[in-house]
Amino acid sequence: MTIHKEGYTSIALCVLLIFVSNALIQFYYPDAHTVKWIVYILSFALLVIILQFFRSPHLRINIDEKQVLCPADGKVVVIEETDETEYLKDRRIQISVFMSPINVHVNRNPISGIVKYFRYHPGKYLVAWHPKSSTENERTTIVIENSEGIPVLFRQIAGAMARRIVWYVKEGDKVGQGQQFGFIKFGSRVDVFLPLGTKINVGLGEVVKGGQTVLATLTPQPRKEEAAKETVVAETVTIAKPKAVKKKV
Repeated sequence: MTIHKEGYTSIALCVLLIFVSNALIQFYYPDAHTVKWIVYILSFALLVIILQFFRSPHLRINIDEKQVLCPADGKVVVIEETDETEYLKDRRIQISVFMSPINVHVNRNPISGIVKYFRYHPGKYLVAWHPKSSTENERTTIVIENSEGIPVLFRQIAGAMARRIVWYVKEGDKVGQGQQFGFIKFGSRVDVFLPLGTKINVGLGEVVKGGQTVLATLTPQPRKEEAAKETVVAETVTIAKPKAVKKKV
């Protein structure tokens, strides 16, 4: 277990705040023992909360092309079919994971492959479980395509408390399954959009672990070239040659 790099500044500010507040209490109220102990206890509790929030556990990732790993710790709050209108523009299975302030907030790639699309969208800070948070809140949209040509789209979504989304990927990057792709501070949500027909391995309300829980199992999809070829064949019409007509003499 280590402390994530995104927590260094927050932890430093927390320690500074604790030091100043305790020094002021000691200077102005040297005999107020009860007040000092209350401040000491609150200071210790605050430091523990900040440290546990920015913890970054070491994980052993089992790489599997057919599996979609959970991108974050939390609880499954949505499993439904929906229209993805930003990039894929078709019908998908959406799985949403809500991250509470006590969860590990490291975000991990659900699959290995090439980052085909990345966008950052500024927006609102609705509570993460609000139906419109997926399209109106501050968020990022990332699409990774695996070696079989199957794209998986996922989003980091800011919530009412989370006011900073961090990402480490860009279009064209080759990424590995389970590797860190970002971090969201102080609770939020991650959405994953999967092809129809994908086998879902989790249920509503299930507690999941980033980089460990297998959200779903992908099924082979026809490649774009093959699909295009099939479409052309289907649309090809065979025209019979007209029979020759003999003229009567």
